Amino acid sequence: MNRTLYFGEGLFETIRWRGETPKVKLHYERLKSSAQELGLKYPSYEEFLSYIRTAAGGEKDIYVKFCLLSKGSEYFGDEPEDYEVRVVVKALPSPPKEVKLTLSSYRRHSQNPTFRHKTTNFLFNILVKREARKRGYYDGIVLNEKEEITECSSANLVLLKDNGLFTPYRDGGLLWGTTLEMLSKELNIKEEKLKVKDLEEAGSIFITNSILGVVPVTEVEGLSKEVNMDLLQEMRSIILRG
Repeated sequence: MNRTLYFGEGLFETIRWRGETPKVKLHYERLKSSAQELGLKYPSYEEFLSYIRTAAGGEKDIYVKFCLLSKGSEYFGDEPEDYEVRVVVKALPSPPKEVKLTLSSYRRHSQNPTFRHKTTNFLFNILVKREARKRGYYDGIVLNEKEEITECSSANLVLLKDNGLFTPYRDGGLLWGTTLEMLSKELNIKEEKLKVKDLEEAGSIFITNSILGVVPVTEVEGLSKEVNMDLLQEMRSIILRG
């Protein structure tokens, strides 16, 4: 039985496919780590690449969504027995030049284990995104039960504040992104317990994920933000090298 369809028990990775790169390996390692923690069966790295190459058909610089589906018993409490892979391929969408963010009314709990994984149960993220769009914003910033900043519906946050780079700490209840991981290896981005006042005090704010790359934030809840072009270009060049 397809346990992903019945119970939301599954994982996915969204990849900007440019062939086998170090960043693709980061995607696989995250998928593997999550599968092991959640008790899901999963393919080897070579099989992972083979699935993507077959679906891509030789095309590069495209959008790839790798879905790891769980198969097994119809009882939700049983362990999964096998897996199935679905790969979605489409043209790479053009990212926005800049975005405006709002504070989401939805909250997450820092101890909820599902938020640390890229699961196919995406309803919370959908609600955050829909609410933001209805308000006229690109996305919403989610706070946890301690009023700490976590992330947006599908992107991590990087703040330039007091001449330093900061991102919400991963144990606050967020998915640590592969793009953020790449940037953290090259730049001194510190994990901190950030609050709304840090958004207000930040000189520049950026959102990051695999499809967007890095996009500057020009407004948070009506508060304008400057764009540090030098930093923006540096972060984008790091991503292109990966």
